[in-house]
Amino acid sequence: MIDSYREIMKRHLSWLLLSATLAWADEPSSSTRIDALPRSAALPEDSPAKVELGRLLFFDPVLSATREVACATCHHPNFGWADARPTPLGVHASGLGPSRMLVKGEEFLPSRRNTPTLLNAAFNGIESGKPLDPSRSPMFWDNRVQSLEAQVIIPIRAHEEMRGDACTEAEAVESMVQRIKAIPEYVKRFETKITVKTVSAAIAAYERTLITPDTPFDRFMRGDKAAMTPAQQHGMQVFHKAGCSLCHNGPMLSDYKLHAIGLTDSTTSRHEFRTPSLRNLKFTAPYMHHGGELTVGSVLFFYDRLMDQSAETLEGADTATLPALDPLLRRMNMLPEDQAPIEAFLEALNADSYDTTVPDRVPSGLPVAGVKND
Repeated sequence: MIDSYREIMKRHLSWLLLSATLAWADEPSSSTRIDALPRSAALPEDSPAKVELGRLLFFDPVLSATREVACATCHHPNFGWADARPTPLGVHASGLGPSRMLVKGEEFLPSRRNTPTLLNAAFNGIESGKPLDPSRSPMFWDNRVQSLEAQVIIPIRAHEEMRGDACTEAEAVESMVQRIKAIPEYVKRFETKITVKTVSAAIAAYERTLITPDTPFDRFMRGDKAAMTPAQQHGMQVFHKAGCSLCHNGPMLSDYKLHAIGLTDSTTSRHEFRTPSLRNLKFTAPYMHHGGELTVGSVLFFYDRLMDQSAETLEGADTATLPALDPLLRRMNMLPEDQAPIEAFLEALNADSYDTTVPDRVPSGLPVAGVKND
């Protein structure tokens, strides 16, 4: 009788522990919280004149050493402020987006990493309940620089992006400044001296306007409970229960940390990459650091297989033959039937509209965004 009583109590305790676990899953912890974006990313010094200057510079191929490639060549509004390619083509190529091709006879290869969208890049690194520090915003798939201003300079120096063989890496930035100084309209528009710092500051001011803070998800999180459909609200619960918010959290649905998910950069042998934002996925395919997944559904299927691989490492498989994986993957529990609800939730993170305007001309007189009108 005593043994029977103990067995009953044991089962009751197990039931209580399971109930507590399920209740925890329903209520995300502070480390897995997801929130609405702030309505603005602008800094006090971002005047309308400065933003317009940055806009012109962003679309002007005079920034590239070959005068062929603008920032907008690979970050174009027609493609969700990315380029809709697995990986980008910079110098010595023509066209936009998926139709961009190398000029005949050239041998430049695409970059090895997918072009991230600039939509909401001004909020990179933002955490729930904390003010954003723009000077510490991580950039690129490997977080190798911080701030929009620092990000601006990297493609100008990169051989395959905006430099080509026109100059050395050491010369690239200063020669860019000299090209801008030689254009009277830019001299007039700059409110101060034309330097690397003032050029990057103007472009960053413009990029801080490329935000989408009023998606259905954002409106829902601010109190409009009709902004998300019942299916999207259910999908948000499933998103948490499946463990997606372990990494995809905060207002940008990214912890901005580096994680190993079994993919390796063949050029650098890097196997840890930044958690991408889940905002505006509808407009920013293809996905992952190598642009290897064409649909949101295929990304979810990738993680379904990845969980099986992660489980193998727990069961004593030969880890020497398997790629390194982030331990957080072992805490995921995404079932096949979870994929459709999660996709429904991700739809609520898409913006109905965003800035898609392109200037009619740029001060250099070169083709806007580096694209000739045939």
